[in-house]
Amino acid sequence: MYPNLYYFFKDVLNVEWSFLRLFNTFGLFVAIAFIVASWIMGIELKRKQQLGLFVHTDKKIISGKPASFSDLLINFILGFIFGYKIIGALVVPHALDNPQAFLLSGDGHMFFGLLLGSITAGYKYYELNKTKLEKPEERTVRIWPQDRVGDIVLLAAVFGFLGAKIFHNLENWNDFIQDPIGSLISFSGLTFYGGLICATLAIAVYAKKHKIPFLHLADATAPALMIAYAIGRIGCQVAGDGDWGIINSAFITDASGHVITATTEQFNAALQQHHGFYINIFGSLDQVHHINVQPVSWLPNWLFGYTYPHNVINEGVPLANCSGEYCNALPLAVFPTPFYETIASTVFFFVLMKMRKHIKTAGTIFGIYLMMNGFERFWVEKIRVNTVYQFGNFHPTQAEIISTILFLTGLALYFLSKRKSVIA
Repeated sequence: MYPNLYYFFKDVLNVEWSFLRLFNTFGLFVAIAFIVASWIMGIELKRKQQLGLFVHTDKKIISGKPASFSDLLINFILGFIFGYKIIGALVVPHALDNPQAFLLSGDGHMFFGLLLGSITAGYKYYELNKTKLEKPEERTVRIWPQDRVGDIVLLAAVFGFLGAKIFHNLENWNDFIQDPIGSLISFSGLTFYGGLICATLAIAVYAKKHKIPFLHLADATAPALMIAYAIGRIGCQVAGDGDWGIINSAFITDASGHVITATTEQFNAALQQHHGFYINIFGSLDQVHHINVQPVSWLPNWLFGYTYPHNVINEGVPLANCSGEYCNALPLAVFPTPFYETIASTVFFFVLMKMRKHIKTAGTIFGIYLMMNGFERFWVEKIRVNTVYQFGNFHPTQAEIISTILFLTGLALYFLSKRKSVIA
């Protein structure tokens, strides 16, 4: 596992660059996911524009204005934050021992904050005054939906993060009650469906405001959402953020975190050996879910059972001969469900990209996306560790409930769109 880039470069290149501790692996893959999704969505929006499915909107702008106080203030604040925190993390003693705690604290380096703030404000002043006119001119520019990709992605990022945090804390209410502030500002603890729902609502409002047909926009974003999810799950797998599956009782684990195939007796002995760890999580050993799936000889064992050594949330038991911040591994191997979801979502992405030019009814592609996503998530929940709700004899997880709703919504959208004459 690589909790941040420091550990990746240390393992691969045998170099120790402390500043790389600032770059969490999961965050890196989330950033890549947004970049790739933006690119795919831009391509689709431009294709739909060429088909005559979008109309432009006109916007009046004033060109040739000098730099205003608000322009300089905003750029100063952004530069100050970067200098105070990011550069500060490199020069403040022990800041990189716990980068997340440092970034969320009030600590920083005032000199570099003021220096970077002054540089960014000064550059903005120089940039705007280069194009300053004696008499600013009003111009009308034509804006198409693909010109708004940046706005759409920013909305998706902000409301997606908020929704992911809200749904995660609803799912883990007891943890939230114990530490509400820490739960809200922590970089960990995100629920995909919460992000998807809140981001969709925000984008729907934005689309209506700017006269963008929502179903056409939704169809254009469907492949982008699917590949973004696949890339994000790579981050979950590589960082070991707790999004793993239940135990595979076909394995036991050695002191270094490596998996070894085992008999039922050996597995039961290992479970008893680590009973304290599992009772602390599940309450009793009877509540520890596990199934026995034997590995395939021509595939690596980790595809069937993985212990997530050096995981970013420090879950598990200490590894032998390891010192430092991330030195834990799960005592028994679990199914690497993020990897399974990456494979499934990548396949679905290529299917959607293949279908998008052949299906001509608006909303159909997005309906298929919802069905694919709901289907995949519902079944992976069967081998994932999640909070379970109690409804009599019915014990679903939050993701199972939402994935079922999304699948049924996608199914309804698919058949309703088929009855319309709107051509995509």
